[in-house]
Amino acid sequence: MQQNTSVNTKNLLKFILCSAFGILMFLVPIPQGESFTTLLDFLKTGLKNLLGGGLNYILLVLLIVSAVGSLIDYFAKPDVIRNNHYLKRAFSTTPFYLVSKILGAVFGCMVILGFGPEFITSIDTGATMMDLCNTLICIVLAFSFIMPFLTDCGIMEFLGVLAKPVVRPLFHVPGRASVDLIASWFGASNAAVILTREQYMRGFYTKREAGYIMTNFSLVSIPFCLMIANTVGISNLFPMFYLCICVTGIVLAVVIARIPPIRTMPDTYREKTGKQINEDVPQEKGILSYAIELSCQKAEKFNARSVLSGGFEVVVGMFFDLIPIVAAWGTIALVIATYTPVFKWISYPMGLYLQLFGVEEAFAVAPATLIGFTDMFIPALLITGIESVKTKFIIGVLSLVQIIYLTEVGAIIIKSEIPLNLWKLFLIFMERTLIAIPIIVLFANIML
Repeated sequence: MQQNTSVNTKNLLKFILCSAFGILMFLVPIPQGESFTTLLDFLKTGLKNLLGGGLNYILLVLLIVSAVGSLIDYFAKPDVIRNNHYLKRAFSTTPFYLVSKILGAVFGCMVILGFGPEFITSIDTGATMMDLCNTLICIVLAFSFIMPFLTDCGIMEFLGVLAKPVVRPLFHVPGRASVDLIASWFGASNAAVILTREQYMRGFYTKREAGYIMTNFSLVSIPFCLMIANTVGISNLFPMFYLCICVTGIVLAVVIARIPPIRTMPDTYREKTGKQINEDVPQEKGILSYAIELSCQKAEKFNARSVLSGGFEVVVGMFFDLIPIVAAWGTIALVIATYTPVFKWISYPMGLYLQLFGVEEAFAVAPATLIGFTDMFIPALLITGIESVKTKFIIGVLSLVQIIYLTEVGAIIIKSEIPLNLWKLFLIFMERTLIAIPIIVLFANIML
């Protein structure tokens, strides 16, 4: 009886209007040239243009403050940090992450202030990562205070109940995960990963569900797919190109849910928060009425104070804890990919695998099948000189369904509390790669 009191005009309007704003910002595709984007992406781009060259110096300040603050916390353990929820999240860290933050600050100083070895400051390595970190700053600023309109107003509960009969048996995740998928399709994969991370932290996903969603649902956005097609010279094939990405992505999501390491991850909720989700429809209630009831219960608790406090917590965590790690690891990964022959050495078996399926110039493109683990744009750059259109199509699609890019989403996943380390991420990356290649080759042979 108590549950039904939340279904009233005020809560219903709050659910509908606030959720509509969240959907409009995150999920509604807006035409942009030949493709689509979202209002959130427009906001991110507007912030980046507004801040301009000043972004580099904002980033530099964040990297230095993060490193210095973490050093002070690690050695002095002052109460001003340890007793403050926000400062503790920003600066309390482990020795490994402390070193990573220091490296991030050092790399940032080298690139932004213009000194140090070229292999660090090059446009192919450190400069690329600092630009990505600048983009992350804008994404976090645009994302953090708007995200509650998508997560805290009831739309995820509403869609969760309605989508569960399809999403749960197919992908073994709650129905609300469909929101993460749509957010990445039209927006950005790193934004979708942050969304999933926050949902896990608040008890709406188990460790297995969050790990699975991050590594399978965080697809690359449509605009980036179009950019890759243009880069490799097959933009005229974009409808087939994107259809192949979607088909392959769905097949991979179904398979990966049923094999290790995802299948063997603990299916338990975060210990600090416990389970905060219920999509099971009581026998005496209809699906639609129960979806509305849960949505109104969620909307009832939504207010401006929760938006500000929750958004500020995300901003602090991302700015001082995550972005320095991305700067450090991303730069190191790109240095290895660009200035060492490591990927050429280890890609020979992939050349044999591609050759097995009749892919032309198999050994020439083999490094591109593995180098995507570091960054999602490098494979496209490696195959621009390839003659075969079909091979460009195959490698282009593959680079976009591999999903686990250290510079984009890998660092966010590893830095979260979800039990996916570097080795497990590489294992999932290889599973996606090996399973995807025959599917993409079959599709290319039929359609091209």
